Amino acid sequence: MKLLMLEAMTYGEDISLEQFKQLGELIVYSYSDADEAYERMKEHNPDVVIINKTLMTAELMAAAPNLKMVAEAATGYNNVDVDYAGKHAIRVANVAGYSTKSVIQHTFSLLFYLLGKMRYYDDFVKSGDYANWNCFSHFQNVFHELDGMTWGIVGMGNIGRGVAGIAEDFGCNVIYYSASGNTYDVPYERYELNEFLQLCDIVSIHAPLNDNTNNLFDYENISKMKKNAILLNLGRGPIVNDEDLARALNEKVISAAGLDVVSVEPIRHDNPLLEIKDSEKLVITPHIGWGTYEARCRCMNEVYENIVAFTKGEDRNTIV
Repeated sequence: MKLLMLEAMTYGEDISLEQFKQLGELIVYSYSDADEAYERMKEHNPDVVIINKTLMTAELMAAAPNLKMVAEAATGYNNVDVDYAGKHAIRVANVAGYSTKSVIQHTFSLLFYLLGKMRYYDDFVKSGDYANWNCFSHFQNVFHELDGMTWGIVGMGNIGRGVAGIAEDFGCNVIYYSASGNTYDVPYERYELNEFLQLCDIVSIHAPLNDNTNNLFDYENISKMKKNAILLNLGRGPIVNDEDLARALNEKVISAAGLDVVSVEPIRHDNPLLEIKDSEKLVITPHIGWGTYEARCRCMNEVYENIVAFTKGEDRNTIV
């Protein structure tokens, strides 16, 4: 069996791929653009292609007549033409749940960096100002306890529920907004969007991108939030309008935002969020919330097990 990996850099160079070599010939490319992906599919004609963000179009799959399986190293599979795959008996399997703990952890990393004014106080010490200070402590940049705050969740899946539970442990009143209109079996109250935004001190987004969530946090809706509110996006970039968020932050409509995702990734040079240099107001990480070492290992182990199951004729995490 021949396996082709088109974008190994998305999993990290520290992740071992040795187990895949047990399955047959493994061909690895660190990165492939659309043209390169086509040429490599055509050249190697793999039985299995392992992808993450590569657009697996009908044309790309047709370039490899031997292709029998598309192994997604991600939860989403909207980058695969599943109709074509189904009609040509090409198995598509994804992975899920591997990054839940990692994303939950990153949510609180972003929150505490902003809420605790960590940039300011770290700079205060390292600049030498603390060494020249007359008091053992310093409270010029006021920070607050989580206890008693209202934390709003958008996206009450496994990640959202995990965040909610920890927020409760810190004494937060947890509420949620359901973009789909569904009421979930959780011990938290659901609110309609307007009231939800007005109530929350913290809003964290853990929702998928769809027609209900696309551009949900535009300037109008961000303006309904409290002036001291913190907005966290760990879902999908286009749920928050980058231009509108930049405007809202510059106008001090809300206190701060922490983003692990943006509308286009990698971020474009002309994205207005890059003009905000104040890390007390905005912190952006490059879509790493899912990517602790442990989560990336789980991801690739799941991909491996999906391929093993396929070779045995078993149905595991199959989309088509």
